[in-house]
Amino acid sequence: MTDYSSVTETPGVKASAEQIERLYHRYHFARQYCQGKDVLEAACGAGQGLGYIAKVAKSVAGTDIDEKCLAHARKTYADRPAIIIQQMDAQSPSFGDVSFDVVILYEAIYYLEHPENFIDNSYRLLRKGGVLLICSVNREWTDFNPSPYSKKYFSAKELYDLLKARFAEVQISAAFSDQPDSLREKIVSSIKRTAVALHIIPKTMKGKELLKRVFFGRLAPLPAEVREDMADYTPPSPADLDTPDLHHKVIYAAATK
Repeated sequence: MTDYSSVTETPGVKASAEQIERLYHRYHFARQYCQGKDVLEAACGAGQGLGYIAKVAKSVAGTDIDEKCLAHARKTYADRPAIIIQQMDAQSPSFGDVSFDVVILYEAIYYLEHPENFIDNSYRLLRKGGVLLICSVNREWTDFNPSPYSKKYFSAKELYDLLKARFAEVQISAAFSDQPDSLREKIVSSIKRTAVALHIIPKTMKGKELLKRVFFGRLAPLPAEVREDMADYTPPSPADLDTPDLHHKVIYAAATK
């Protein structure tokens, strides 16, 4: 089985300020849908967002296929039995039909062999009016760098089409605009694109720490749990599905049953 723990944002891994901001951004975005709801986060990794969501949700379940990742979540939430953590494949969840109001899949759809199976199962798990939330790196971003274990990345339009085949209402938005202005930013961007083309960027989270120090300066350890106001939040903006988006790093989807 693939060891996803090496490419997962786990507690203690050194991260740039923007990386921490993006972690917070994902769960702050999700929490607006979770008030008083039964929530499932599939492929939750180390589970940093589960506690943050649980503060407003009725119930929270976190699942992941990698037990090494889940070990962090089990440790973090050991004294919070209301947060259920189970090892499970996002493409074939064992929960019963119409069990949840919100299903979340963050930075993981590109690892799925059959993402359409996940979409179908999410539809099955959701109650009427329930919402599937997805966040992913935008493959059209100029500085896009794929994970070594990835299967397929989606553009905003491709993600919309995938979800629209099953869900009646789909909203796609984009966040973290990247349009280098300074000479230094342009040089860093150029170096990164060259490194990606030459396949010399380290594959693991730990391996990337040195490069982050060089390009972004001081790093901070990723927290075990997302906390309120740990970073700034700017709401994502509606995505333009008719034009390739070269400048946003992240795309979000909210699909309603």
